[in-house]
Amino acid sequence: KVGDKIVGLKEDGFRSNGLSLVRKIMEKHHGNNWHEKEFNGKNLGELALTPSRIYSAAVVDMFGGYDLRRKPKAEIYGVAHITGGGIPEKLRRMLKPSGLGASIEDPFEPSEFMKYTQDLGNVSDEEAYKAWGIRQGMLIATPNPQDVIMVANEHEIEAKEVGEIRKDSNITIKNKGIYASERPYLFF
Repeated sequence: KVGDKIVGLKEDGFRSNGLSLVRKIMEKHHGNNWHEKEFNGKNLGELALTPSRIYSAAVVDMFGGYDLRRKPKAEIYGVAHITGGGIPEKLRRMLKPSGLGASIEDPFEPSEFMKYTQDLGNVSDEEAYKAWGIRQGMLIATPNPQDVIMVANEHEIEAKEVGEIRKDSNITIKNKGIYASERPYLFF
């Protein structure tokens, strides 16, 4: 419903769908053995292959667990798993039946390695949000964001309110990519 909040579950890596672009950028600028080089004292290969978070246990717990007789721990109206196509595609798919849109006003900040990769590959902010989600691993629509955040935290997943559902069908993201000073908001 209009006014429902969107809670973001944080992702530390690029997620599996964005790795092809990362690899292409790294090979172009660092050669075939890019994975052996370092960025800020850390191995590029390890940074690129940071495992994707798995959110299923937390989401099942939000719904009350596997015992369907249990009361849900959080009221959830929609879940968007941010994989290939990123926020624009996955959030739009979640919202399509309602015809509503969303405004993401406080997304997670990209990691320094994401910024480095985006800059090195001259990747637009729009493409970075589509390919990598820029640290948004899952978006959950709820009227009670604190309940969702509490359960996520119980599963050692960083979560916060990142936006809200709105009446028009547009998706707007307050840009935190490297070109944010030029384009503070992205419209999809």
